[in-house]
Amino acid sequence: MHHPPIRRALTLVPFALVLLAPAARGGDALPPAVSNANAQLLSQFFAQGGASPAVLEYRRKLAEYQAARAAFDAQAGAYWSQISEKRRTRNAKRRSGQQITLDDYVLEHPPLYNGPKRPVNPEPEETPERPPRKPIPVVADFLRAAQELYQFTPQRPTNEVEFKRAYARYALASGLTREQAVRVYSFETGGTGSYDVQAGIEHGGKRAISTAMGYNQLLTTNSVELLAEQGHEFIRALSEKVARSSGPARQALEHKLAVLKKMVAHAKSVPDTWSEHEKIGNTAQGWAMHAMVLDVDVGPMLQTHKLLTSVLFARAKGYTRPLTAAELEMMNLTGDGTGLDMVTMPQALREQVPTSNFFQRGGYERNPVAIRHNTVAKLLAVTDERMDSNSSKAGATELAGAF
Repeated sequence: MHHPPIRRALTLVPFALVLLAPAARGGDALPPAVSNANAQLLSQFFAQGGASPAVLEYRRKLAEYQAARAAFDAQAGAYWSQISEKRRTRNAKRRSGQQITLDDYVLEHPPLYNGPKRPVNPEPEETPERPPRKPIPVVADFLRAAQELYQFTPQRPTNEVEFKRAYARYALASGLTREQAVRVYSFETGGTGSYDVQAGIEHGGKRAISTAMGYNQLLTTNSVELLAEQGHEFIRALSEKVARSSGPARQALEHKLAVLKKMVAHAKSVPDTWSEHEKIGNTAQGWAMHAMVLDVDVGPMLQTHKLLTSVLFARAKGYTRPLTAAELEMMNLTGDGTGLDMVTMPQALREQVPTSNFFQRGGYERNPVAIRHNTVAKLLAVTDERMDSNSSKAGATELAGAF
């Protein structure tokens, strides 16, 4: 599916003529991106003046790279447009109750660029100043926001086992199985993560790479969305705990309940869409809501519903067979609609359908796992393998024991 890299020519002018040759012979018109690259190449040839040999070689290599990259982008653009069109067709067929068949997927694997690399310019270049990268908030930021906006500090567990037991109790009562919870935890945290582990700050990492936190790696947007959609359930469960308590413990729970109600009301104040919840998640308000992941009462509910919503989504769509942990993880990673597309696929189709059907181009090209394990069956298999290997680690066995 990929074009071979353009061969180096012995001299600059013959190389330009080679690039122009298809059009001169009356063949098919070149894609605009390729034509533009060729035009740029020719303009460079006539503007070289007294450039040094190193600069001339750099310009030749740059033109070669630009032409190869333009040809690849034209081919890749056509492929990913077909992926999008097939996805729209599948969604329409599902809405109308029609059966999805093999013809509804792109069965070729996407092109991958293997042409020349962009050369290094021997001359000094002015590099545009990039705006400073916005720092990713961490636990200290979440706690500070909760205190400043709600005068609230989450009740942290006395130890890891206490949180795991609270999570296990709520997860089982809500309909998750021990296998689902433990194996997803093993995949998401490597089998060793704590209730407050944040992506990037684990296994010796020093810098957060996202706001994903906890056993099932909730983002700030996940926390806002769950409070909006499941807040009534969280309020009911916490209200029952308040009713069973007394003394100072009851006063602390009553304050927590009042804060939870305010957070839920704010999360519900915008349309129930991911984009609207993401806007809140990127503010101090969303950080304060995300701090609830750390609370020993509310945190287990958030962790549970991060997975349970996928289970209920599949059930609502008529998929009644219990989800394996790997299938649940696909829905957890890719979103319920896309994940269900994979989950409902018969094994025969899983063996044939490329994983690219479930990604946007940018996400796929940055995902070496999806590229290497390039069918649905292979992606599910490697997910299971990772769950198998991590389920024997200390955190995973401790969570299994909590059930």
